[in-house]
Amino acid sequence: MAKSKQTYEEIRQKRMEENKKRMKELNLTKLSQSLLSKPSPVKKAKPRTFRQATALTPVRRSTRVADKPTVSYKELPVEPMERTRRSYSYRRRGFGDYASSEARAHAIDKAEQIQSRLGADFPSFLKPMVQSHVSGCFWLGLPAYFCKSHLPLSDEVMTLEDENGDEFQTKYLAQKTGLSGGWRGFSIDHELVDGDALVFQLVSPTRFKVYFARAYDSEDNENKEDMVEDNEGKENIDNDRNSDSKHLDGIATRTRASRK
Repeated sequence: MAKSKQTYEEIRQKRMEENKKRMKELNLTKLSQSLLSKPSPVKKAKPRTFRQATALTPVRRSTRVADKPTVSYKELPVEPMERTRRSYSYRRRGFGDYASSEARAHAIDKAEQIQSRLGADFPSFLKPMVQSHVSGCFWLGLPAYFCKSHLPLSDEVMTLEDENGDEFQTKYLAQKTGLSGGWRGFSIDHELVDGDALVFQLVSPTRFKVYFARAYDSEDNENKEDMVEDNEGKENIDNDRNSDSKHLDGIATRTRASRK
């Protein structure tokens, strides 16, 4: 290994000497020194010239529009549209709460009765409300079979007409088969809550007539719930009385035994 290393060093030394001789013959060292000694030329920056403002001259116009008033292309500031914010101080019973199975079934039964009275002249479907429909994201998904059969194939503005004839504009998304923009205002204005059931009747390609079946505004339903609550309260009072009487009886028996 030492012998091969020495031979390599010797060969390397010889090549270095040969390269030095060639550089001397070609005067490369003198050329490199002369280039380094010369300073690099400094580029002179051109002075900036500013364009002078020229007076506006009227644009040449065709003879066909010479007698018409000139068109002004000056941009005018656009005032932002004022959005009227609605205040909702009143909230219906059940807002923000999950509906009971009895209240949900009561609303669905009422909605089925409403749908049966509509007839078959216009297609309709029943939609029970859940929390995501009436709060949070306010997204209303529609039945896919109904959308494919009756609704437009592309995004469209749908009109929702309530039982009083008031109209609300909503955005229908065809690929997602649901109502997005505008549905929040419709839901809040009509104070929809979890458990309500709605009947949508398509009276034209882009118009729904909407009927409401409330889960909590029925007097019979509220009376039933109040009766259940009263019965539960009476049962709790009776249980408390029984427990108190048993406790007193136990104290009496212990005192008699201690006297004996």
